[in-house]
Amino acid sequence: MNDRSRSQWISLLLSPILMAATLAHGQEQDAEALAKAAQNPIASMISLPLQNNTNTNFGPQEKTQNVLNIQPVWPFSAGDNWNFITRTIVPVISQPALTPNGSRTQGLGDITFSGFLSPKVAGQWIWGVGGIALLPTGDKALTADKWGLGPAAVALTFKGPWVYGGLINNVWSVSGSGPNDVNLMTLQPFLNYNLPGARYFTFSPLMTANWEADSGEQWTVPVGLGYGKIFKLGKLPVNGQISLYHNVVKPTFGPDWQLRVQLQFMFPK
Repeated sequence: MNDRSRSQWISLLLSPILMAATLAHGQEQDAEALAKAAQNPIASMISLPLQNNTNTNFGPQEKTQNVLNIQPVWPFSAGDNWNFITRTIVPVISQPALTPNGSRTQGLGDITFSGFLSPKVAGQWIWGVGGIALLPTGDKALTADKWGLGPAAVALTFKGPWVYGGLINNVWSVSGSGPNDVNLMTLQPFLNYNLPGARYFTFSPLMTANWEADSGEQWTVPVGLGYGKIFKLGKLPVNGQISLYHNVVKPTFGPDWQLRVQLQFMFPK
């Protein structure tokens, strides 16, 4: 066999290996791109996160509360240069009795709807500004019974394996028959470190400040860590995540710990 024939045979034998390596590399890049999109709350991608939060030692009876947040994200094109990203949070709550002779309450909580206007072409920072609305959809024991409005903003950036940024909103009640006004700020910083294989560590505590509460009872500040990974159910990419947070600052009857488990179903274009 001459050198030319030998080279042709070697190329023929190596072709499937090279094609498999190229395909695997492409799939890894796609998975990593999905991981970063999943960590961007204003990504132009339809998704359906199902986030379950289990809160321990909640209320005066120090029992377990469970909140399942159904959080569809739906982007819309708003002209040549802008996207409008909508995010709805539908809480399904199982709440323990708040009195010794009471019973557990289960049902729908108040829905919040957020919308962010964000540029289609981002610079170093990805950002969005908009507003949030509170809808009194909750069952009798699980609602503030108030309509509310307020501003909302989000910003984040990617730097190598790091993703960091934050989301903030404040909602004020504008009408409704509930006995107490609503003035609630939500602040969610996030810091993620991406690993090979579309895996990542995440720090994304949900801090809240109830400005209507008495001094010393306003803030809830969790500290903890989470781990996530992108995987597929058939052809559908899913972002799975588990986190554990301890409330280092909380109201008297606020929960001590929160276990967060999330499945985010993603529908990339």
